[in-house]
Formats: sequence, C-alpha cells, structure tokens
Amino acid sequence: MARRSTHVIARLRAVSARLATVALFAVAAASFPSAAAFAESVATGSAGAPDDVPAAFAPLAGAMRNWGKSPAGVNDWECRPADAQHRPVVLVHGTGRGMQESWGNLADPNIKGPLVEDLANDGRCVYALNYGSAFDFPTLSMKWGFAAIENSAADLGAFVDAVLAHTGATQVDVVGHSQGGTVTREYLRTSPDRTKIHSLVMLAPPSHGSTLGGEFTSEADARNKLAPIAVQQQAIDSAFLKRLNEGQETFPGIDYTVIATKSDQTITPSDSSFLVPAPATSVHNMYVQDVCGNQDLVVWHSRPFPNSSESKGPGLLDHDVPRFLVRQALDPTLSGTPPC
Repeated sequence: MARRSTHVIARLRAVSARLATVALFAVAAASFPSAAAFAESVATGSAGAPDDVPAAFAPLAGAMRNWGKSPAGVNDWECRPADAQHRPVVLVHGTGRGMQESWGNLADPNIKGPLVEDLANDGRCVYALNYGSAFDFPTLSMKWGFAAIENSAADLGAFVDAVLAHTGATQVDVVGHSQGGTVTREYLRTSPDRTKIHSLVMLAPPSHGSTLGGEFTSEADARNKLAPIAVQQQAIDSAFLKRLNEGQETFPGIDYTVIATKSDQTITPSDSSFLVPAPATSVHNMYVQDVCGNQDLVVWHSRPFPNSSESKGPGLLDHDVPRFLVRQALDPTLSGTPPC
C-alpha cells in the first residue's frame, strides 16, 4: 500500500508541475500585445527593445524575447513612400511563425529579408504584425498564428487602421503567406468598409482547406489530434471555411492575386489555394511552375528552416520568381519578366 501511495503521489506531483507550467504560459500569453497595442508601441518607438520581456517572466525570457521586435526594414514609422502610388504594404505571416521568421533575414536579423528588401527598393514602406498567439501543448511554448482566425482578423483590422492613421494613406496593400491570406479574407468578409485594402496578394493560402500533407482528413480529425484552433479551421470542409467562402469569395474594388506552387507539401491539394472569382471582381490565380513553363521547378511552401520537411531549397518567401510576382501584382507597370 505504501509503495502504491508513493506512486500515486509522484503522479499527482507530475500532473501539478505540468499544470503549473501551463498556467505560467497562459499568463504569459495574456501579456502578449494585441495588434493594436503593438502598432502603438512601434509608432512610439517602444517595441523591440532588448529587454521587452516582462520582468515577471524572466525565466521565459529566451523564448519570449523579440516577441514584438520588428524585422529589419519593417515598421519604420519614419518611412515615406516614393509617391502616392506606392501604398504602404502590410505583411501577414502564416501559421506557427511570426514576422521575423516569415519576413526577416534568416542568416542575419540585422539586415532585411529578401521580400522586404525588394519592396523597399521599389519605394514601398513595409509594415508587419504578429497575431494569434496561443499555447502549443506539444512543445510547451507560445506560437503565433495558432489562435482563432476570427480573432486574428480583428488584430489585423486594428493594425491596418494604425498604419493608415500614422502614414496618412487612404489604402494599404496586403501580402499574406498561407494562413495570412485567409486571415485577411476574414477581415474583408467582416469589415463594413472594404475600401482600406487596394491589393491582396496571397502566397499559397488554404482558401478551401488543406490536409496538411495528409495529416488531417477533416476538421474533426484535426480537433481529435489536438491541433491548434487555427489549424482546425484550415482543414478541408471546416465550418470556418464554409462560412468564409459562402456567397462569394471575392469582393469588387480589391485586386486579388494568388500565387501557389505545385511542390507545396503543406497546402494539399495545392489548387485549394485558388479563389473562385465573384462577378465583377479582379482575381489572378497562378502557379509559379506555369508562369515559368517549367513543371519541374521546385518551390516549397515555406522557408528552408532546419529540421523542416521543406528544408531542401527556397520557398515562396525567398524564391526569386514568387517575389517578382508579388512585386508585379502590387505594381502592374513593373517592367521585366519573372527570373525563371
């Protein structure tokens, strides 16, 4: 009996330790800034300070530092566009990776990432946010882009308003990677005023859902496997996507571009990215392989992070061709041809 009691007590202590860890991260999550708060902090120059981790969470400093730090060349509130035609560009990251991981330079965070440098050279002012922080139980860590997409869309709306207010522009252009495109579409669906976005460029969005390379067969399957709520919502035939696509997928007055890759192993099937144009709307669906006339061209969904299944070469955020297509979508007068 004594040995049995000792075993039970040990188990209870282990459970208590796990619950304490979860509680600590839950409190830490509550301290993550909203998009509106982040926009205000970068506008006043207080975001991205070396010690911007709350003192109460010093043990988590390694994981939380840079939670709101902007990539090089992004959120420069002193930036002035080349002219009125060069609208501010808002970058919206995908699932599980924040703005530094998505848009920053992977080799040296002090220099601009590839797409940011392209846009800056085109005379654009570039802005980005982190959204959708949520606790990831398998890794016991906080992740961006894991929260409910409806909430992330509200974050994006607040950030767009902050960019417009600070820059004095009347519209922004948005470039969304993966879930970032879907978040933007949800913002447009629920916004009473859809005139704030001129062009929406989406890099492999899960417009009609994804099996995530065969990992999830349905929303229920994703839920049973304890996938984050945002991942559940991006499953094929999810209730969220049915609601998002119901009636019409696109709206007049916005120029939509979807850039997908046939070698995508995350958004599967890859053609689920493409939008069905509503009447009198501007929609451009394209595969990078078709643009180049090369079906053997390999462009991965995401960036070549170590230990990733897609770490063999450049992805949509780094490859020369999709980056050129993004620039061309934002400026149809851009000269040149895709560097295939």
